[in-house]
Parts: sequence; structure tokens; C-alpha cells
Amino acid sequence: MKILFNGVKEFTKNEFEKNKELFKRLSKSQNPHTLFIGCSDSRVDPALITKSLPGDLFVVRNIANVVPFYRSSSEYLSTTSAIEYAVLVLNVENIVVCGHSNCGGCKALFLNDAELEKIPHTKKWVELIRNSKTKAENIVKKIGKKKDIEWLVEQENIIEQMNHLLTYPFIEERYKKGLINIYGWYYHIGKGIVYNYNVKNKVFEKIE
Repeated sequence: MKILFNGVKEFTKNEFEKNKELFKRLSKSQNPHTLFIGCSDSRVDPALITKSLPGDLFVVRNIANVVPFYRSSSEYLSTTSAIEYAVLVLNVENIVVCGHSNCGGCKALFLNDAELEKIPHTKKWVELIRNSKTKAENIVKKIGKKKDIEWLVEQENIIEQMNHLLTYPFIEERYKKGLINIYGWYYHIGKGIVYNYNVKNKVFEKIE
């Protein structure tokens, strides 16, 4: 924990002082332009890879950057409520679903039942991305490259979650009217490269 305490001291002494006026404005309200839905993975830092300042991004993170299908419920729906708040209260202009290489959530789809017994909640959660594995396996059958299955699942999962967003009535309405943009990003950790999904051409393209 010492490293975290030291980090807080460093932030207060340096970063806060350099951006004092920004934090003064942010202390009264927030007006983020983008809802960033990413993975909880410790290697994926939304602000770092986008060079964003505090107040720019409204961030939701969970295992495998999942967007649950929209449903009305009296349950406690964490990701769903965050999406609702970002769109209906904060009026974000963009939604980014960002997946990444070497995703443990996507890898969990390949574990057997015995391996998943110790993580029952994760097992249940990744049911929401199982269709991505099926699609990736179908692609592999066509191209015959089994070694590509991991990144194919990760990328198909991004596309799948983009589609899940459109099950939210208030997002679908705004999207059709051109009032909100939906993006799918794939972050390659080892190369420091982010790819954007081209919906028209159905391909991930390097952002450069």
C-alpha cells in the first residue's frame, strides 16, 4: 500500500496543483463527452490510452467489457444503471466499447467446468459473451487458423457488446437520430496500438 499512499501525496503536491482551475470547475459539475466501457483488467487505463483529463470520460469497467442486454428489473444493475445515467443524465455524445488483447474474461470461455467452479460468478457473467466464442469458432473454421481464436473472440466480443447497446431503447433512439456515436476499440497491450471498428467495412483499423 505504501506505493499508493505515496502516489496520493504526489498527486496532491504536483498534478492537482498544475490543474487546480480544472478541478475547481469539476468540483461543481461534470460534463463528460464520452461513456467509456472497458475491461476491469489492471493493464487497461482509459485515461492513459486516450490522454484524457478528469471530466472527459464517464467510465464503466467490468470483466470483459460487457454490456448486459437491456431489461427492466428491480435488481441492482450496476453496468446498466451507469449506461442509463451517462446517456439520460449526462447526455454523452459518444460511447466507446474497448476490449483488449490477452483478456482473461474471454479466456474463461475456454475453461472447463472444474476450473470454473471456484469462480461461479465469473462463470455466470461470461455467459453474456459466449456468442462471441461461437462466432470466432465459425470464422476459424473458414480461415483454418486456430492460433487466431483468442484475438478473434476478443474482437467479436467488442462487436457483440456494441450490438447489445442498441437493445437500450434510449440509445437506439438517439443512435438512429444521429445524436450519439458508438465505437468499438481493440487495444493491443504489447504493441500500444488501438484499433477502431469500421462498421461499414466490418474490420478493425489502426488508429493513427
